[in-house]
Amino acid sequence: MKINKAPIPFLALSLLAFVFALWAGLLRLGFALPAPIASLAMLHGPLMISGFLGALISLERVVALKSRWMYGVPLLAGVGWLVALVAAKQSFGPFLLTLASLGGAAILATMARREFALHTVTMFLGALAWAVGNILWLTGSAIFQVVYWWQAFLLLTILGERLELSRVLKPSRAGQYLFLGMIVVFLAGVVLFMQDIQLASRISGGGMLALALWSVWNDIAWRNLRHRMPLTRYIAWCLALGFIWLGVGGTINLVYGAQAAGPLYDAALHSVFVGFVISMIFGHAPIIFPAILGAPIDFRPAFYIHLSLLHLSLVARVAGGLLNIHAMRMWGGLFNEAAILLFLAMTMYSVRASLKAGSQI
Repeated sequence: MKINKAPIPFLALSLLAFVFALWAGLLRLGFALPAPIASLAMLHGPLMISGFLGALISLERVVALKSRWMYGVPLLAGVGWLVALVAAKQSFGPFLLTLASLGGAAILATMARREFALHTVTMFLGALAWAVGNILWLTGSAIFQVVYWWQAFLLLTILGERLELSRVLKPSRAGQYLFLGMIVVFLAGVVLFMQDIQLASRISGGGMLALALWSVWNDIAWRNLRHRMPLTRYIAWCLALGFIWLGVGGTINLVYGAQAAGPLYDAALHSVFVGFVISMIFGHAPIIFPAILGAPIDFRPAFYIHLSLLHLSLVARVAGGLLNIHAMRMWGGLFNEAAILLFLAMTMYSVRASLKAGSQI
């Protein structure tokens, strides 16, 4: 079995950005760690969103669409986060990341043109949200406003993919219109963050909660929680838990309104970014990595270790934020990152084991 080597340099750059983003996250939580640059903690969001997730999502599209010009997107993202890290006081890094996000929107525009459907339009809107967020960041907007555009990028990208994968359930036309309406409500809230942040938080929060509830009847993950195939069942648990955290994040926004910083801000954001997004990555990894590398991932029951650790530690982190118990929030965040690193190690081990087994056939 031969691995697809072309995406490896881009994948390595995105994973390196992920490591620095996790490092920055611990600094933001208050852990006394050395920092290679003084502003590393402030780059936690850009490194995670554009340096890692934006590059990884774009790379998956590039491999699927087989268009060489599209490799420019993960390349710009990889170079952009490196420049932002080493030249933090300059705007060239954010500029390159903004170009990457515009390229990501161009990729999704190509996909939507080839297949005009609700799921491709949803993902295209997500790519546009990434670009808008980066433009706002580049032009000096506050991170607590920009981050909701980045959140919309990931939320719409994942929901578009879930809608595509759940087409076997044949959602009714009314269900699809309902989905579209909830997306419009959510995006209306995101747009309003530049005008009325409290109203915007509650509107977007309501949209997130509604989308989480919509998934119960329309996403195939909920049907697969007792599937006879171990891998399918594991993926279903990753996705279902992710949807639950999306509902939690929406509820926090609805109840507490917008936050610019502090424990409630941390609880609201990481319910979505860790509980929803990272759990979805755990679930989609057995699909994403084989698609990029051409190497399968062998499922192992040990995968439930990092999945359980992620969600249990997030319960502690969010509870610490809601109760304003700083130590609880810190240690919950630390074990969030331990779960993510364990996931990366298990994934790489599984890929390597499958390649080794394939070479012996």
